[in-house]
Amino acid sequence: MFIHDTLLHRLKRGCETMTYPKGPVPALPDRHGGALRFDASRCASGCMACLPVCPTEALIRPNGAPAAMDLGRCIFCGDCVQACPEKAITQTNDHRLAARTREDLVLGDNGRDQVRLATALDDTLRKLFGRSLKLRQVSAGGCNACEADTNVLGTIGWDLGRFGIQFVASPRHADGLLITGPVSENMELALRKTYDALPEPKIVIAVGACAIAGGPFINHAEHRQGAANVVSVDLFIPGCPPHPLTILDGLLRLLGRLDQAATNR
Repeated sequence: MFIHDTLLHRLKRGCETMTYPKGPVPALPDRHGGALRFDASRCASGCMACLPVCPTEALIRPNGAPAAMDLGRCIFCGDCVQACPEKAITQTNDHRLAARTREDLVLGDNGRDQVRLATALDDTLRKLFGRSLKLRQVSAGGCNACEADTNVLGTIGWDLGRFGIQFVASPRHADGLLITGPVSENMELALRKTYDALPEPKIVIAVGACAIAGGPFINHAEHRQGAANVVSVDLFIPGCPPHPLTILDGLLRLLGRLDQAATNR
């Protein structure tokens, strides 16, 4: 009787997995704010109002040079948006943030006001990983926020497995690493050993401000200022933590699984 009721209940509920990316893009919560846009041309000469409020030194203006914003360091607290008198920093409510290089996350001093979004792997790697990607997740000293949002992707609403992407228990069964946390001193050796255990070819994804640049712990002596200082990274997904939609977008972008409309939106 119990099994019958359970099956009946499931039939009544129907499919609850979102249709994205073929369907509408889920809305980000109002408090999220999404990606930041930084228009350095609007910065007043010599203005430094935003610099003191940034807890992670994501905003810099060295020796009077043009201001720059590093979204790899940014924890998206929004304090700089409020502090800027020229409204040069704005929230876009755009979930797309993933980039292939650290330089692509730096805005302002290169004339770019938004992130240069990630391109897909080359043809050879897409043939290998495009339809089946197994990842070993390594929490290298994280606070569990990025890990929690990564775990959300495995729930019924997101169903990461429908894209052929799965998390596995052993690096020897994996195609790549998904790293969270700033890589604390005590986790560096474990990360290196996990990376070395991956079969070639392999990819590495850094998720969150900590894994990219140290996050709130930036410049602390007991961590490695992000994963790229320990292993080679192929995809950077900013946030503190990144929204599950931001993580999913980055993974699909890397695998070339987003259609042209979604890529150019």
